[in-house]
Amino acid sequence: MTLKQAYEYGQEQLKNAEIDDAALDAWYLLEYVTGVSRAMYFLDMNREISLEQETKYCSYVATRAKHVPLQHITGVQEFMGLEFLVNEHVLVPRQDTEVLVECVLEDLKSGIHILDMCTGSGCILLSLLKLCRMSNVNGVGVDISEEALKVAKQNAEKLEVNARFISSDLFCDVEGKYDVIVSNPPYIRTSVIEELKEEVKFHDPFIALDGKEDGLYFYRRIVEDSPKYLKKGGKLYFEIGHDQGEDVSKLMKDAGFVDVTVKKDLAGLDRVVFGMYSVIRANS
Repeated sequence: MTLKQAYEYGQEQLKNAEIDDAALDAWYLLEYVTGVSRAMYFLDMNREISLEQETKYCSYVATRAKHVPLQHITGVQEFMGLEFLVNEHVLVPRQDTEVLVECVLEDLKSGIHILDMCTGSGCILLSLLKLCRMSNVNGVGVDISEEALKVAKQNAEKLEVNARFISSDLFCDVEGKYDVIVSNPPYIRTSVIEELKEEVKFHDPFIALDGKEDGLYFYRRIVEDSPKYLKKGGKLYFEIGHDQGEDVSKLMKDAGFVDVTVKKDLAGLDRVVFGMYSVIRANS
């Protein structure tokens, strides 16, 4: 096969399998296997690829055609301009979550102590620690999944970020107080998971998706317990589903959080809720 023939083959196979963005995924796989850039491709698209590359490419295309996520094939996903290792034990970092990271980055100050609840791949915490320009900012990532924590630790090592990770069912084994608690918890209603794309419902870890009956289970638990782990003036940040802004805001306000704000993503949908815990408000 030439580069052009391989790319055309990949597009055709993925289109027939009804893969979203078939042409883009066919290209990413070709680039992954051959290391050829777009510019190099157009300059020399009739160059033959090796038999080993052809075999790998066809195999990866066949796997993607079964709706296995592209990132599970390549093992990586870009997030906040950084490359993260991913596998079937963690959610693939999504662009929507960058809004959450950007909100927290705006508020970071020197000496801030961050707790990332439901850390998964560690993409939120590690992005914050890697990209913040403040000195002495540190953080802890928490997850109930030991397999997810292995991935998070690998990412910390890969990015050369000093972070600590602990295994805990939410706050059960968490100690100390934090300036910031950030979380992208499971928030999909159980009944809705079956309606999600195959790449998500069959390949993302169910435990990282399932927000129970109404999708608010983990918000309730985190909002209820987080005040015990927040320093005076500490803030809580959540990623939310597009229709959960009002409900999560109310949970936070009722628990004593003030200046509760809903932030939209690039599509204009509610994506982040954050607020500051007020002892006075909570006791009033």
